[in-house]
Amino acid sequence: MDRASDRLQAGAIVLPGVEVRVVERCASTNDLLLKKIPQAPVLIAAEEQTAGRGRRGRRWHSAPGAGVTFSLSRRIGRPAREFPALSLVAGVAAARALHALGAQAARLKWPNDLVVDGAKLGGILVESRNGHAVIGIGINCRRTPGLETKARRKVAFLADLAPVSRNQVIQEVGRALVAALNQFEKRGLDALRAEWEAMDAHAGQRLRVRLADGRTLSGIASGLGTDGSLQIQTRQGMRAVTSGRVVSARAA
Repeated sequence: MDRASDRLQAGAIVLPGVEVRVVERCASTNDLLLKKIPQAPVLIAAEEQTAGRGRRGRRWHSAPGAGVTFSLSRRIGRPAREFPALSLVAGVAAARALHALGAQAARLKWPNDLVVDGAKLGGILVESRNGHAVIGIGINCRRTPGLETKARRKVAFLADLAPVSRNQVIQEVGRALVAALNQFEKRGLDALRAEWEAMDAHAGQRLRVRLADGRTLSGIASGLGTDGSLQIQTRQGMRAVTSGRVVSARAA
């Protein structure tokens, strides 16, 4: 499928109860929604983001028409202290949809990445304001020369896993995201924690994690805590990591 026949179209993305908009170009779909939070659910997808962001200010690289970049804004009926778990909820939703589309190899990397055999397929950025969450999702679709050099890591592409249109990807991930958020509102992270752990790319592996303060922690990946923290079994006992980045993983 070439770029001309795979252009984004709002009318081709059907999400019951959600207004869908498509823009040709913007700095960031998250930023568009954060400027003026809509009261009703809205999804904005962009053909091109010029300043896409990941966690901790990292840049999200995507050539025009080569990937999926969209954000969903919605009020979340849970206490604000539970909002940090939304990246895990969104990860479960995205992986569910990708598996249904044929990308069975997609897995989750704590806290916000979609990966295939260690290569990054997509990422999630959640930002919130006044009880509303803006959930941004980026997925590499069409193989792009030089992307691995820019990203400085191995990259996976959906086109190598499943021949689907970008409109279909946004629709199915969007629907799965709405369903997962409904589950989260009813029961919190407990509704999705076991499913996340079943798709954990690093389950049982020995990890090295860089913590938010710059220190590193090593141990065996042992699932999620009730708050969404990454549980690491170290020589000193179980540690809960609430903010950090997995920098290496190997078989235990």
